[in-house]
Amino acid sequence: MANHAVVHHISRCIIKPEFVSEKSNQHFHLTPWDLSIISAQCIQKGLLFPKPPPANDNDPSSPIIDHLKDSLSRTLVHFLPLAGQLVTHKHDDPPSYSISISLDCENTPGVDFIHAIADVTTSDIVSTVYVPPVVQSFFPLNEAVNHDGHTLPLLAVQVTEILDGIFIACCFNHVVGDGTSYWHFFNAWAETCRMLKGKHDHISHTCQPLRFFHFSPQSIARLKAKANAECNTSTISSFQALSALVWRSITRVRRHLTNHQKTSCRLAINNRSRLNPPLSPDYFGNCVQTVSATATSGELLSHGIGWAALLLHEAVNGHTDGKVRGWLEAWMMNPFIYQLGNFFDPCSVMMASSPRFDMYGCDFGWGKAEAVRSRSANKFDGKVSSYQGRKGGSVDLEVSLPPESMKALEADPEFMDAVSPSHYLRMN
Repeated sequence: MANHAVVHHISRCIIKPEFVSEKSNQHFHLTPWDLSIISAQCIQKGLLFPKPPPANDNDPSSPIIDHLKDSLSRTLVHFLPLAGQLVTHKHDDPPSYSISISLDCENTPGVDFIHAIADVTTSDIVSTVYVPPVVQSFFPLNEAVNHDGHTLPLLAVQVTEILDGIFIACCFNHVVGDGTSYWHFFNAWAETCRMLKGKHDHISHTCQPLRFFHFSPQSIARLKAKANAECNTSTISSFQALSALVWRSITRVRRHLTNHQKTSCRLAINNRSRLNPPLSPDYFGNCVQTVSATATSGELLSHGIGWAALLLHEAVNGHTDGKVRGWLEAWMMNPFIYQLGNFFDPCSVMMASSPRFDMYGCDFGWGKAEAVRSRSANKFDGKVSSYQGRKGGSVDLEVSLPPESMKALEADPEFMDAVSPSHYLRMN
């Protein structure tokens, strides 16, 4: 059913901050981290929740939607840049251009809010290891890139009601913030919604295939112990060991790679705690880069998981305050914009997102989410997004590979031996 389901849009409106205290225009200046990804696609993540109990038997969904709109308006008061738009400024002396986020307090662009329905069930979405095509239609703004924030909203929300649940998805302009900022906002919105629960109860109203792989806490612990034992150390982290497994496994199933072909594994890394003095964990904006380890395909596959994990550990350990500030100084001297389509090659692996993001802490008042899913934005051969698992300590990986490589990965003994059956796969 999920392969043929259609998402129907019921309504669309603009949500603005409940109030903006200043009466003058505001400009939020951007950093090199923000500007360097102006050509990248937006962050598109969403959470699947069980269906909230109806507050109105005549129109059960309306109070829920109004509740979400009201809480979003109140949340935006604390995240004003999300209600603005990008503006390019031309300067004559010296000749140059700059981009900032503009917020016109008298005419705030606001946030796009879509209410939709789809004739699918929770089981249709999560009981298969492949992400059903209908999930792509749960996200707004389609293939928008960050530069489109000059004309499109910097934040768009789509709330899709399914037969036994509700999917809340955001398209979040990446220039405004990184994954840490995204989940900070999502959790703040959920908390506001939860705190307002009950206040509306009395109101009457008229590319490539993705697959989610689940890794239990026990499986991750075994990988970490094995990697450290092979290197006679205790410094390799759980995520470094898991990333090493993924790097080796994807390299092995790429039949076109020769032993002499170089391959890299890139890890997205949060700079906030690496700066001296550190930035606050609540810093809202982009503060993320990548670090990488490189080897030939032959080297990677002739050594164990510990060898690869140690390379990743050394790359992470070497990302110091000096490295971060050096990148910023170099960018200021010679600004550039990442072209993500050319930045990653088909011989390498990119580990993005983070299981440290508090995804399942987003409680809108209806209980814990059933699953997290994303759209196809920023997906390419070898892109792996890591998510917090629903059970504490577990990790879910969303892997993007061509069909032939994906089929080989599903048959790879080392990789599949570490994969754990998910709750829904056991039920179905």
